[in-house]
Amino acid sequence: MDAAHETPTGTLPGKESPEMDLSHRFSKRELVLLYEEVLYTIRHRLGKPEHHHVADSQELYAYVQKAFGMDEEEHRVIMQQVKELESPVFCLKATVKEAKGILGKDVSGFSDPYCLLGIEARSQELAHPDHKKRMKAVVKDLIPEDQIHRTQVISQTLSPVWDETFILEFEDVEMASFHLDMWDSDVMESVRHKLGELTDLHGLKRIFKDARKDKGQDDFLGNVVLRLKDLHCWSDQWYLLEPRTETYPNRGQCHLQFLLTHKKRTTISSRTQPSYTVHRHLLQQLVSYEILQHQAGSITWDGELSRHASTVLYLHATQKDLSDFHQVMAQWLAYSKLYQSLEFNSNCLLHQITSIEYQWVQERLRPEQKAELAESFQSLLTYGVSLIRRFRIIFPLSVPRSTERLQSLLRVLVQMCKMKAFRELCTLSPDLPGMVSTALKSGTMEWFHMQKQHLKPMVKSMEENGRALSRLLVEVVGDLQQCQKIWNKFFLNTFKLNLFSIAFLELESLVAEHIQEQLHEIDSSMSKPTAESLFQLYMNLQELYRMKDFLPKREGPLALRNFHQWFKEAVPQWLQKAYTIALERTQRAIQMDQLTPFGEHNKHSTSTVDLSTCYAQIVKTWQQLSWPDPEEAFMIMVKLVEDMCKIALMYCRLIKERAEALSLSEQNEGEAANRLCIVVNNIKQLRLLILRLPLQLDWAQLEQRTEAVIDPQQIQHTLHNQLDSTVSCLDHEIRDVVQALATKLEKGIARHIQELSSSSDTQEPEDSIIPLMKFLESELQYLNEHLVQENFNSLLALLWRHTLAVLSAAAGQLGSSTQHYKKLHYALKSLERCFHADGCGLPLETLHTAAFLSLETHLALCSSTSRKLIQKYFSNRIQQQLDTNSEKYGAVTIKALYRPSEQKLHVDVLNAVNLIPLDSNGSSDPFVQLTLEPRHEFPEVVARTTQCKRNELHPLFDEAFDFLVPPEKCRQEGACLLLTVFDYDTLGANDLEGEAFFPLCRLPGLDADEDQVNAGQVPQTRLPLTHPKPTGDEILRLLESRKGDKEAQAFVKLRKQRAKQSKETE
Repeated sequence: MDAAHETPTGTLPGKESPEMDLSHRFSKRELVLLYEEVLYTIRHRLGKPEHHHVADSQELYAYVQKAFGMDEEEHRVIMQQVKELESPVFCLKATVKEAKGILGKDVSGFSDPYCLLGIEARSQELAHPDHKKRMKAVVKDLIPEDQIHRTQVISQTLSPVWDETFILEFEDVEMASFHLDMWDSDVMESVRHKLGELTDLHGLKRIFKDARKDKGQDDFLGNVVLRLKDLHCWSDQWYLLEPRTETYPNRGQCHLQFLLTHKKRTTISSRTQPSYTVHRHLLQQLVSYEILQHQAGSITWDGELSRHASTVLYLHATQKDLSDFHQVMAQWLAYSKLYQSLEFNSNCLLHQITSIEYQWVQERLRPEQKAELAESFQSLLTYGVSLIRRFRIIFPLSVPRSTERLQSLLRVLVQMCKMKAFRELCTLSPDLPGMVSTALKSGTMEWFHMQKQHLKPMVKSMEENGRALSRLLVEVVGDLQQCQKIWNKFFLNTFKLNLFSIAFLELESLVAEHIQEQLHEIDSSMSKPTAESLFQLYMNLQELYRMKDFLPKREGPLALRNFHQWFKEAVPQWLQKAYTIALERTQRAIQMDQLTPFGEHNKHSTSTVDLSTCYAQIVKTWQQLSWPDPEEAFMIMVKLVEDMCKIALMYCRLIKERAEALSLSEQNEGEAANRLCIVVNNIKQLRLLILRLPLQLDWAQLEQRTEAVIDPQQIQHTLHNQLDSTVSCLDHEIRDVVQALATKLEKGIARHIQELSSSSDTQEPEDSIIPLMKFLESELQYLNEHLVQENFNSLLALLWRHTLAVLSAAAGQLGSSTQHYKKLHYALKSLERCFHADGCGLPLETLHTAAFLSLETHLALCSSTSRKLIQKYFSNRIQQQLDTNSEKYGAVTIKALYRPSEQKLHVDVLNAVNLIPLDSNGSSDPFVQLTLEPRHEFPEVVARTTQCKRNELHPLFDEAFDFLVPPEKCRQEGACLLLTVFDYDTLGANDLEGEAFFPLCRLPGLDADEDQVNAGQVPQTRLPLTHPKPTGDEILRLLESRKGDKEAQAFVKLRKQRAKQSKETE
């Protein structure tokens, strides 16, 4: 029980106050009479003390003096009065319960036992404890006949049961002793009858023994002799029956119960009040003292009485011969009354409830006792329900073991209402769950009004009202959480009552009514502080309303179901505040940003952290609003997204301005580039923040909520397009900054390429490229460290396009040397590896643009030797030959075979077909010229010709030629058999019919063994005739530009002659 329960704050235990129930206290006169009673009890104490009781009477006197609050003079006077009172009559209440294992004295083997008992005033033997001889005398020889008590005779048994009680008076407990003799009752029987009962030899011996003793004399079975001063006030045990002789030492046991009591007590209380009432008053006084003693030590009393109190109450109950049932009744009445005014654990009441229920017999109580018991039930029930009504105050969780104490109280009330005594004495059986439910409702209402009054603002303004309401809701939500998590299970288990449901429905209705009353004057012109206080109030209401999910079931709408409408006028200010805070924080962050990475593994500056926090706060605002109306929620979302996009664009502008301002103040080109890296990284990070908004703001759920009222196309047009537009702007900003970075590097790249291009031809390409590569390595490594990967790749792409343009310009210079082109070509391949960076840079498909492929081809050609170019030329013509299917100029058919053993190329020119007529008569005079090209590979091989066929467009030649050629020459690039068909002209130069190129690398027999070559199996090869393009090609132009190279000039001249005769057009 909490101190707030019995003892209001500021009141000490023992000090009277209007709130404390002091009905357990007695008047001075009553207290004196009760003190006289307890002193009399101690003075006339009987019995040997129990081991757990206080043996010293002086200790008991000192204890009761404190318990009754008597000073020394009061104690001395009352003690003197007690001494002058006549002593009570001492009594031994002896109950002969039963016996077992006694001797069988009759012929049948059984006995007819009875007992004689009494008290010997002065026991000679027992007065000398060292004397070990058993007494031979029997009760009737020691005790006057009028003081001897006799039990009934139990026939024919060795285990008799009497259960008879006798009151034996005595005067001197020190000298008196209890005597009990057990006898076998013997009546006159005929010998014939005894012989009929004879069963064994022992029975025959008994017949002879009976014949010798006096007729009608009873047989002694054993005795029990006890000194009264050795007995406890109450004892119940088995005693050995002692023999008078050693003939039969084992004579069985007797079960005896003793109680040392008083008669004719001369105290006023004993003479004027029932023993039961006096004992209850004494118990009440001692227990109240025990409780107050614990309170003084800041300890809650657990129901355990001290040894002194237990001793006094035990002595009084035994001396007054109170039954166990009446003792329990007295305890219940005292404890239940004290519980309503003093602090102790209600578990103490459970023992009395159990004992009363176990021993309940209504007829044992007098009418006034029944009324008293019924009144105690009703009083405790009323008081217990009142505690439940105020359980928040009486059992605060801040006080240890509050939950246990409330649980104990609930259990006590339930068990009390289930008692037979309660049902029989209380005519109107209460509906305990109904009473508790009503109490919880009224208690919840009282608690709410108390909190409302306590939190009432001193200044009555809308702002202060909002704050006060928020504080009130915090208390309400906290209380409901305690009800749901802690208290609810106790009421569910005990009464099947859902405390949380009761409290929530009551508080929800009270809150709704109170807040609507306070907010009726709200409008859109409210001040900012007022709007802020209302936002906190709105969130508190949300938290309260969400707790409805814990209700097991509910019927009808809740009073708070549309609470958001009360705050509709404040929403624009809430949104504007969220935007203003984010905007100002972003601006401050940019002003403080030094545009340096804020972490070892980070490539952004500090302002992105603040910006991310601002966005997170706006997202949190949306989540906190959780606006129920879908259409209004959509408009709120539009406003939030618009604000975040405005902040994003503002950030781009200000961060670029910040970078420019810092660069102007330092005039350091390197640092300026570094800041641009940070700027582009920051904008990239901002772009990621923007792209995450649909997920963070849960647009999918919003679309689902609004699908019934808003067209999805409108959401797409309003939200997604707005976001896409902002992302496009950010991409443009990123491109601009990356372009600015690229521009700074392009100048360096162009300078190094120019230096490379103008370097001496005597310098090797590997050496000439070193300055450019060092420059790129330094710059790109730094940029890679300071740019996020995506931005770095964008920068590389820009630089690559610029680098290709610079290299193309350098390669377009006329009259440059081969070495010049070799350096450029080597630079191109090195730059390709640099920008690819083994897969860590740009992918190859990005690098291999059309411009790159064209430049690579051009440089490869320009850097080649004339002979290499000639070989490349013939390689190209061979490929064209292979790709040609048209025979518009006719075709020539041959068979070619290589003989490895002879290193000879054998060619059979079989025929030509579909030649074009070149003579005026519509025909031609064709012949075929056979040469091995390129000439520099076959300098010793002379050209060969077939015979001329007059006036023939389909000539049949069928001529064979052999050429001495090493096999490795046949495998050279561009090595081919050139078949040129001419029209023979007597007066002028021969006209060109066409030419065909047969690659030597494809000769049958070139890669075969000698014995595998079979001329008969060599297939015919039909080669379409082609004409060279009249404008020539790039290789010929390159060869022509090499004026000092006679071999090149001769080759170009020959090819030009062929080109002049070509029938091809552009």
